[in-house]
Order: sequence, then C-alpha cells, then structure tokens
Amino acid sequence: QVQLVESGGGLVQPGGSLRLSCAASGSIFSRYAMAWYRQAPGKQRELVAVITGSGRTYYEDFVEGRFTISRDNAKNTVYLEMNSLNPEDTAVYYCNAAPAPLTTFPTLPGNYWGQGTQVTVSS
Repeated sequence: QVQLVESGGGLVQPGGSLRLSCAASGSIFSRYAMAWYRQAPGKQRELVAVITGSGRTYYEDFVEGRFTISRDNAKNTVYLEMNSLNPEDTAVYYCNAAPAPLTTFPTLPGNYWGQGTQVTVSS
C-alpha cells in the first residue's frame, strides 16, 4: 500500500511557474514509478509525465519542454516543475504510483492515487 499526498497547487498568472510535490509513504518508494496526471473540467484525466525509480522520464507531447518531473528517493517525494503555464494547463493535478523495476516504465495508471491539487492559470 502506498499513500500519496500532493501539494503546491494554486493560482498563477499566464507565463508563471509552479512546483508540485507528492509525498509518498507506506512502501519502498524507489520500487514505484511515479506519474503526474491532470484532469480539466469536463475532460478526461490525462497523463502528464512519468519517472521510473532510476530517474528515466517520459513526457506527453503537450508538455513541450515546459515541465520537469523529478524525484528524491531519500525524501520519498516526486516533483513536477511547471514553467510557462497557460490557461489550458488549468486542472486538478494528481500523483500516481505503479510498482515497477527501477528502469522500467510500467503500465499506467497504477493503483495508487493522491487526492489531487488544483492548478489555476488565470490573469
């Protein structure tokens, strides 16, 4: 069992930046690939980025180099640094965990979700 708690969301102006955090507990963190998803009003939840236990990363095309996913296995925390935000990035952002070997991208989503953190991009 893994428990996930997101933080760092808020209101930001277009072009601004935010850093989301997801703290994990309950299991060996490095044994999980971690992902960020988001869900905008009236839309399906979508993958944003994934990071393996070893630090390999994958991003969806819409990220376009604006976001960076990272993790600190010593702190059991995964981060999403978001830059050049635009109103289309407005959504609830969720952390997700899936067990996987250190260098392997797992089938997503995993079974464990956080409660979500709201990101609103507006002037």
